[in-house]
Amino acid sequence: MTRILFVGQKPETVDFSDPSLPPGFNAEKINAGIALGVAKIEERGWQGDTCMITPDAAGFTALKRALSDATYDCVVIGGGLRLPPKALPLFETVVNIIHKAAPNAAIAFNTRPEDTAEAAARQLPMG
Repeated sequence: MTRILFVGQKPETVDFSDPSLPPGFNAEKINAGIALGVAKIEERGWQGDTCMITPDAAGFTALKRALSDATYDCVVIGGGLRLPPKALPLFETVVNIIHKAAPNAAIAFNTRPEDTAEAAARQLPMG
């Protein structure tokens, strides 16, 4: 079975005062999008796991643990980890953890939680 890991920042730790984020964005909306994204992964017959991390050493440890607990065909990195300009160091760290811990997994990027399955599908072999 194809297995997908969706990595994002734990919504409750996002700084919603950041002007680079869309107005009206909040943790509740992000959590709803994550649930929808996982449902769309499962609709494709894939197993979808999530790893919502805090932007600190504890979050990096959680990501390493998630990657060591299972073998993933694709790891999708959420937009919240890469789009806000001040998140660049966090994004770089996440990419490098994935690269080292899951070197055979494809890496994909979503534009919002709801299109996580589509992001993974772009990087996975057809069929």
